[in-house]
Amino acid sequence: MFKPWIMNAVAAAIVGLPMLAAADETCNSPYMANLIKGQEDFVHVWTLGVKGMGDGNDKLVTIDANPKSKRYGEVVHKLAVPGRGEAHHMGFTDDRRFLWAGRLDDNKIFVFDMVNPEKPKLVKTIANLASKTGFVGPHTFYAMPGRMLVQALSNTKDHGGTTGIVLFNNKGDIVESYPMPVGELGGVKGDGYGYDIAINPAKNTMLTSSFTGWNNYMMDLGKLVQDGEAMKRFGGTMVAWDVKAMKPQQVFSVPGAPLEIRWSLKGGDNWAVTATALTSKIWLVKQDAQGQWQAKDVATIGDPAKIPLPVDISITADGKGLWVNTFMDGTTRYFDMSNPEAPKQTYTKVTGKQVNMVSQSWDGKRVYITSSLLANWDKKGDDNEQVLRAYDWDGKELIQKFEVDFNKLKLGRAHHMKFTARPAGKALADVAPKAGDLRVAQTR
Repeated sequence: MFKPWIMNAVAAAIVGLPMLAAADETCNSPYMANLIKGQEDFVHVWTLGVKGMGDGNDKLVTIDANPKSKRYGEVVHKLAVPGRGEAHHMGFTDDRRFLWAGRLDDNKIFVFDMVNPEKPKLVKTIANLASKTGFVGPHTFYAMPGRMLVQALSNTKDHGGTTGIVLFNNKGDIVESYPMPVGELGGVKGDGYGYDIAINPAKNTMLTSSFTGWNNYMMDLGKLVQDGEAMKRFGGTMVAWDVKAMKPQQVFSVPGAPLEIRWSLKGGDNWAVTATALTSKIWLVKQDAQGQWQAKDVATIGDPAKIPLPVDISITADGKGLWVNTFMDGTTRYFDMSNPEAPKQTYTKVTGKQVNMVSQSWDGKRVYITSSLLANWDKKGDDNEQVLRAYDWDGKELIQKFEVDFNKLKLGRAHHMKFTARPAGKALADVAPKAGDLRVAQTR
């Protein structure tokens, strides 16, 4: 059934919102307003609490990222939320006024008011996702006009990987839910798993990817990889959806847990990429000459036999480059995507003992990296490095500018990032802006 608000949003995007002009960090929802194309002022890190470390709670940590600031590279604010629940990912609402942040274990969603980006405020806690929908593990938060799409990872019935997408309004009320497909579409059977969301409004196409359920992502990684049955319970599909109808149209076979999805934002491009965690591949999803979507393996990341474990990716704004982080070897790689059918690795650097998220500024000149994957998957002992590292990128080399040691500061495990900037030309002391005045950029 067609949803009027979705049809209106898509129509507006197609005729009035060029995809390139609708985002600042390149993984943003195209339905967000206002861009940072210059210098971000703050990096916000959604941080997992650690028992016995500081207050032990999950928290939103704000770091000054403007080189002109006297506090450059320093923590300027931290906001703890009650308890620990596997803090994971975040996403801004379409007006960028509010930042939603989820926890994969207890399924709580925290809504922060970002009117003053230096000092976010917790204004709402949403705790009915599981009870109302049967889905658990809120992972991806993807803005729609006046709405928020939330991709879950698991379910209340068996805590396996079968799950769905939940549509909220911006007030935090559940509007509708959509199960991930388990039937055959386009000759491939859906596995019902979910992970990321990425929409191309001009093509009226949403892509989703797949990971694993609560039973696996809450298990110790060493134990998990030794459990043959558990290792079979990872997703191996992607799905193409009709955005207007919010209906799955085609399932692709993409073995090895395809994670983050990134559309090329270059005008006229019709492709997206993902990386598979278990098989260490880059996959391309692209329309063929007949306009049909196809998925194919186009590159290898490191040595798959050593299981480097690709985790996060970040595409450049011109679609010509792709950053890839691999968790196990702590390495950041850059791929030349000039020919998306044949990506070429052109740069590699060990950026930590373990690395997870990678985010870049819209202009591609700054790259940020955090370390934590999941509480029970992070490394042990001295290898359990918990940091945010900031780099300048001159096209040839990553040059480290600052580091925030979350262990040393007793903050916890550094996971997901978002960028914000102050209203243009104004000091914080002088401003009480409306939501539309804020220039905010989301990473990932």
